[in-house]
This record gives sequence, C-alpha cells and structure tokens, in this order.
Amino acid sequence: MTRIQANLVLLLAAAIWGGGFVAQSTAMKAIGPFWFIGLRFAVATIVILPFVWMENRRAEKPLTRGNWLSFLCTGIALFGGAATQQLGLLTTSVTNSSFITGLYVVFVPLIAVVFLRRQPHWIIWPAALTALSGIYLLSGGSLSRLTSGDFLTVVCAVFWAAQITLAGVSVRETGRPLGISAAQFAVTAVLALIVAALVEPISFAAIGAALGEILYVGIFSSGLAFALQVIGQRYTSAPQAAIILSSEALFGASLGALLLGETMGPLGYAGCALMFSAMLAVELVPELKRRRSVTA
Repeated sequence: MTRIQANLVLLLAAAIWGGGFVAQSTAMKAIGPFWFIGLRFAVATIVILPFVWMENRRAEKPLTRGNWLSFLCTGIALFGGAATQQLGLLTTSVTNSSFITGLYVVFVPLIAVVFLRRQPHWIIWPAALTALSGIYLLSGGSLSRLTSGDFLTVVCAVFWAAQITLAGVSVRETGRPLGISAAQFAVTAVLALIVAALVEPISFAAIGAALGEILYVGIFSSGLAFALQVIGQRYTSAPQAAIILSSEALFGASLGALLLGETMGPLGYAGCALMFSAMLAVELVPELKRRRSVTA
C-alpha cells in the first residue's frame, strides 16, 4: 500500500467516526441513550470476535488475572466516555460534541503527568490554554451559554483520555489490541444494558426505529474504522496520521450542518479552530521534534 492510499484509508476512518456523531444524535429520537450504548457495543463485540480469535491463535503467552483486571478498568473508562458523550448529545449539538470530544488528545498527556509521573512536553501547557480558550469562544464568549451537554462532553473527553491511557498500558503488557477492544466493548455493553434495564423503557419498535444507527455505529464506527486505522497507520507517518484522524471533528461538524441543519456564529467557528489547532499541536510538535533528533 502506498502512503497516499494509506492516508485515504485513514481519511475514510475519520469520516466514519464523524458520521457516528450524527447517528448517535438521531438515534435518541427513538431510543434511550443507555439502550443505544448497550446495543451498539454488543454489536461491536460480535463484529470483532472473529479477529480476536485469530489474534489469540498467534499469542505467545496466556492472559493473567492482572491483564483481565486491566481490561475491566479500560472497559469501565470506555463506558464512562460513551455514557457522558451520549447523554451530552441530548442537550448539545453534533458540532460541539465532535470538537469537545477531540480534546482527549490534550487530556491524555495531562493524565500521564498526574498518574504516570511522566514529564510532559512543553507544548501541553499552551495547548491546554488554547483548548480552554476554544471552549470559551464556542460558548459565544459567555460560559453561562454552555449547556449541560457541553460540560458532560468535557467529562467525556477526560474518560476517553483515561481509556486511551489504560488501553496503551494493556497493549504494551499483552500485545493484544483486538482482545482489549473486544473486552472493553463487552464491559461497556453489559454496564450500559444493566443501567438501561433499570432506568429506561424499551420496546422492539424503539429498537427497530434506531436499528440503522445502532448497526452503523456498532459495525462501522467501532469495527471497520478501527481496522482501517490500524491498517493505514502501518504505511504512513505518525504526523500525517495525526492530522488526518483529527479531521474526525471536522467531518462531525460538516455532517451535522449538512444532515441536521446545525449552525453557529463566527465566535463558535473561531473556538472550533482553536480547539482543532490545540489537538494538532499536541500530536504533531513532539513527533516532529523526535524525528528531527533522529535524523540529526
């Protein structure tokens, strides 16, 4: 595969993820958020199981109890992210959700500083300030105009960052990225279905009305896009991959405008631009510095 082909594969993955925000929003016209999360990740678990079976056949050592505990913690973090994002979409727009969720790339290194005691790259601090400025502008210059959904989505970005950190540790320990994905999908599905059964009504008619969105997010966003990301990143550089995958937020905003008629003012667009620049800076600046030191 050429680098151009790999970049196109990554662009397709970002577009699929961007479309997922629209599907998550429209599904809740028919079904409760926790039923949607539970069914979505149940589908995702089933989709990825054949690939997990093939991965297990090549595994060099069995999983330990500590590995399974790590998988469980990763799944709980994923559930927290999925739940706060889905609940946030009840009172925020797809555009806001897609850009605010993308702030996990800023939170990941901050979590590494607090919990893993890793020295951060200097770019983290200006990027964090830029991201906060972007949220302020997204509110129209008044934090009181931010909805509860916007604040929930900030919490969601923290959960995503925790999930990425935990998954990264688990991958390094086990070498089983697909197994980790299946485990976290299954944990999220079980937790969401338990909550849904306790607090939300359900009917076959509701499931049928939201079936398209459930299958799209379960099969494509969680299954196909993950595979495309893994494939594409093998044949392109990390900086290019970071730029292309970050376009998920742009696809989410564009599709929200095209399919749902969402709009925002000039300050909102400026805020999105600031948040997007913060995401790119956190991804690109450390990698470019590393590449220069290697070639020097």
